[in-house]
Formats: sequence, C-alpha cells, structure tokens
Amino acid sequence: MAETHELMPHLPTVLVLAGHDPTGGAGLVADSEAVAACGGWALTVPTALTVQNCRDVSTVRPVPADDLVAMVAALDEFEIAAIKIGLIPDGVLLDAVVGILRRRPGVPVVMDPVLRAGGGSDLSTAELIDAMRRDLLPLVDILTPNRQELARLAGAEFGDDTERAVRLMSLGCQSLLVTGTDHPAGRVPADRVEHTLHAPDVSRQWTWPRLAGSFHGSGCTLASALAARLAAGESLVTACEQAQTFTWQALARGWQPGHAQWLPRRLWQLPATPSFLTINAATPPE
Repeated sequence: MAETHELMPHLPTVLVLAGHDPTGGAGLVADSEAVAACGGWALTVPTALTVQNCRDVSTVRPVPADDLVAMVAALDEFEIAAIKIGLIPDGVLLDAVVGILRRRPGVPVVMDPVLRAGGGSDLSTAELIDAMRRDLLPLVDILTPNRQELARLAGAEFGDDTERAVRLMSLGCQSLLVTGTDHPAGRVPADRVEHTLHAPDVSRQWTWPRLAGSFHGSGCTLASALAARLAAGESLVTACEQAQTFTWQALARGWQPGHAQWLPRRLWQLPATPSFLTINAATPPE
C-alpha cells in the first residue's frame, strides 16, 4: 500500500475552550466548522453543556474544572498555534482557563465574550465580568465583542466605543475587533454593518451589507475564523479581513430550521445533495 501521509499539508491547530450548543449554530460545533473551513484543525474542549434552541438558552451546566484541565493536558501531541475562548460559565472555570493560557505564552488568544444569549438570557454576572477584566483580559491578544458586550465589559462610565476599547486595552487586552451587527452606531446606514479594529499601532474599519433576520452563532464563527487565520500565520489586519469575509458568506448562505434565528452555514462550499457521498467516496488502497 502506497504511503501518502507525508504529502498531507500541515494543519494549523486551534485549541477551542467554549460551551456546547446542541443546535450547532454556536459553541463548539460552530467553532470546529469555522476553523476547518478556514484551513485549520480544532481541538474542542467544553467549558459547559447547555440546554438551548434557536430562540434562547435555558440551562448552562459548567464542566468540572479538573476535567477541563485534564482534557487539555491530554492533547500534548498537538502543536497549538492559537487559542479561541468562548463561553466561560463561572469563576472556577475562569481560573482554569487562565491557568491554561499562562502555560502557553506566545500563543495568540482570541476571545469571544459570550455574556448574553441571542434570545436575551444573561450568561454572565457582574462578579464574573470583574474577574475577566482582572485576570483574563491581560492574556487576550484580540477580543471580538459586539457593541453591547463592549459597553458591558468597559463599564458605564465610558461614553463611546473608542473610549471603551481604550479602557479594555489599558487593562492588558492587546486589541479588539468590535462588531456592529447587534446595535449599530447612529451614523451607520441602516443597510450596512460596521466592524472596527482597535489596536495600539493600527485602526481599521470595514463595512458590510446588512443581512435580513437575526443569526445564532455569528460571533462564534467570526472569532474562530480569526483564530484559524492567526494560527496560519496571517497578520492581524489580514486575519480580521479574512474572518469577516468568511463569516459574511456563512451568514448570507445560512438556513432557518424553524421560525427563530438563522444558523450560519460555515460549510456551505460542500455540496448539499446526498450524491456527494457517492461521487466523492474514496477508493480504498489495495
């Protein structure tokens, strides 16, 4: 049998620490699909199990912190090139995540601050947010909040997005990609979405056509795509551009299984017909 493994490309590996969403719209499934579609390999470690649908989250059950640490430790044969953080359900898990990051200095960290479900359920507390500011943000290379998350993380005393971003960078966060899909700034046309990169040496803005409807998992998709491109060695600006392009395409091709939020189709380039399984079936080597 011919040996072909040496011809396989190197896959940039992204460690994902996030909650599990059974719908596949957000959480670990979304992260894994986005990383794979952007050329990487996702190592998915759950921080929480959830009971949810495309309307809202009803239950969040944190994973035992010792199990989280053990799952990450078991992955020592992988060379981790980036880390993506999603839902952190409580302070115990926050401490475990901080310990994991501190043992991997120099690895780019992307954080999607999951503070509230799309249906409105609160997924964080004031105490947990304080701990994030103090312990986690100094370890984050790029934070990807929407405008409401940005305001909540920065605090009520800051009046605009730039002040809020500067505040979070003063706490140690290296950069932010602030998205405007949830609550657009008043100067942005109603048919557009504006995303802004804040970093010490660069500031960039991008605008995209606003898509109709609401989406479940857009933030996970963007952050994981960004982590995959950073893992592949892209610069921050290029990775942000590529992640936005990928996310917009996944949303534009999304589907609505019921009557609530739409789900991004991150693997939209795969044929959707059953014939794909027959046409692309590999012939086993003899």
